[in-house]
Amino acid sequence: MFQTFAFYSTAFYREFSAYTARVLQSIGLNYGALFPLIYVGKHPGCTPSQLVHALGLDWGYGQRSIQKLVDDGFICRTKEGRSYRLELCEKGRHAFEVSHQVFFDWDQQMLAPLTQEERGQLCQLLEKVRKGQIQQE
Repeated sequence: MFQTFAFYSTAFYREFSAYTARVLQSIGLNYGALFPLIYVGKHPGCTPSQLVHALGLDWGYGQRSIQKLVDDGFICRTKEGRSYRLELCEKGRHAFEVSHQVFFDWDQQMLAPLTQEERGQLCQLLEKVRKGQIQQE
């Protein structure tokens, strides 16, 4: 079988996306709404521009994502001066908790065969690879 980092990272991405989509579907969200919702939950009062920049989204896609979350009642958008501020609505706060928890639940399932020490080693190695990539950019 394939034994490359690229193969495993792609496989994990697909598995995480499918798992997350199933969980989010139960609260009326899709995978594409996951990161904008979490960003607003962690940065209440942020602007759409800040969200788009932080997540590296295309401006048009970011605006459509925000509008859908507003229309569906997850995010409240209020005008402040010349810009808008984003906050989670009540429905969004519940969705934020579910969305945030999905990361921990998936990790628990996927890393179950590993000891705590092995989990720590794996995360340290992955962080080392990630930092090396960031430095190259």
